Amino acid sequence: MARIVLLGCGGSGKTTLARRLSARTGAPAILLDAIWQDGWGEAEVPAFRETLRALHAGEAWISDGNFAAVTFDLRLPRATLVVWLDTPRWRCALRAMARVLHRGSDHRLAGLRKVLAFIRNFERVNRPRIERLRKEHGPDVPAVHLKTAAEVESFLAAARPELPRS
Repeated sequence: MARIVLLGCGGSGKTTLARRLSARTGAPAILLDAIWQDGWGEAEVPAFRETLRALHAGEAWISDGNFAAVTFDLRLPRATLVVWLDTPRWRCALRAMARVLHRGSDHRLAGLRKVLAFIRNFERVNRPRIERLRKEHGPDVPAVHLKTAAEVESFLAAARPELPRS
């Protein structure tokens, strides 16, 4: 059973891919940004981790989000694949700006400046840290990099539905 961790810059398409993979395979999508709430801090990390521990206990899942420092020790030892979405920074920024305008979105205009700073610094600051922690907690988990929409579509086309165990 597939247990996939999706990584990438904010706006790279992790949540969209998680939802599409979930629909294709039947594996539940675990969307970390939807679990972690605005305004939470260090005091909420233990409860966040316990929620993630329970959600990642299943035989199949698609886990969307970085949260490397507080979640990789839970997710990567059980993962069967890591997928990096290597979306160009300009596209990530455009998507981040567009999603604050979508009705029903959890993303807020007030947080846009912080998200854009994260995107601007991702390659220099965040990716190296995420990659170091990925190798520390999941050294044997294969990783694939998807750089184009065509590569994402090809990856989705190859995803097989999860077969229920009898």
